Amino acid sequence: MLEKKTNKDENKGKHKENFDHKKIRLISFISFLMGFSQAVLLYVMSSYFKLASGMENVGIFYAASYSIFLVILLNLHKAVRTLGKANVFYFSLLFKIIAIVFLIFAAPGKLGILLLAAYIILGHIEWVALDTIIENFSADAMSGRIRGLHLTIINAGFLLGPFISTRVLDTVGFHGIFAFSLVINALVFVFALVGFRQSNHRFEPRLKAREVIMKALKRKNIMRAYYISFVLEFFYALMVIYTPIYLRDLGYSWEDVGKMFTVMLVPFVLVQYPMGVLADKKFGEKEFLIGSLLLMAVSTMAVYFIGLGSVAVWAAMLFLTRLGAALIEILRDSYFYKRIDGRDVDLINFFRTTVPVAYIFAAIFSSLLLVFAPVKFAFILVGAVVFSALIPAFALEDNRCEKELANRGKA
Repeated sequence: MLEKKTNKDENKGKHKENFDHKKIRLISFISFLMGFSQAVLLYVMSSYFKLASGMENVGIFYAASYSIFLVILLNLHKAVRTLGKANVFYFSLLFKIIAIVFLIFAAPGKLGILLLAAYIILGHIEWVALDTIIENFSADAMSGRIRGLHLTIINAGFLLGPFISTRVLDTVGFHGIFAFSLVINALVFVFALVGFRQSNHRFEPRLKAREVIMKALKRKNIMRAYYISFVLEFFYALMVIYTPIYLRDLGYSWEDVGKMFTVMLVPFVLVQYPMGVLADKKFGEKEFLIGSLLLMAVSTMAVYFIGLGSVAVWAAMLFLTRLGAALIEILRDSYFYKRIDGRDVDLINFFRTTVPVAYIFAAIFSSLLLVFAPVKFAFILVGAVVFSALIPAFALEDNRCEKELANRGKA
């Protein structure tokens, strides 16, 4: 009964909020730059791994990178307790910048693979640290709007990335992309250094990784949301790794791939903030999560049947897959962050383990799959996994929206 009344799991009246509109705006600007920087490399990393290793199946490099990130993430709350949230963000960003500098001068090979793996690990630590900082300045009643705006701004940066990166790759190669990424990350570091100086909150509880996992397992709705998040990240993992490789194998140029991916990412800019508003004010998250999962599953499986079609056909189908993903992303975050607060650094870190866990599973499954089936069969695998998330989605206990709370107050 407590959960239904408070939209929290076992907080026992200790929940604290400190909404700060100015900090949210600053974080949003930094997030835009971070999203743009990440998108510049995201869709060409698999091609770099392929070039540097000479291997078609590059999943092993993602599996290794995300295995290391998973171990770090389960213990990241200890670093936050010691250093503070802002310092964890600063250090991860600084070491990522150092990795990019070396990537500029390193030829594609073993060293390049190690540096790019370090970039992946440090980049994700940076995002998790930013997540914990955002939660310090958020309010539960506005979680959908705050997270929706945050994701919309991040994805506005992502929207530009593929178009620019594929053109730079065609013109000056990977060294040019790394140099461009260095400039953007340096800007992020400067703005964050100025803006987060007063935001170095520390985390008090001293829990081991096993205790954090047990704490999360006791909260059923958190775990249901966790599986839905895992499925979304599994979708991202396989689609990010194998879609560009598959399209290149079909004969599309990097310029065509860039156009497709730019159209593909448009839903993340268009729908996430409006969906966050609706989740806060009118409907909650559950029903839309179910519909979005169905859309993403069906459209992803449909990709298997396209083959060598026009750029417009590919762009339209990829658009539909990301429409479902964009909706799930904001609904997942809105649901989860309404059930925790800024002190729950351990739970935030645990929830974000869906990224490395999904990439590890995706790498293992895809590696096995490619032994027996063509690359395009990955789309069937992803669609089937997405369908499985409907089970916990139907079991979720929905958050009460503002409309329901107002009607309850009148009653």
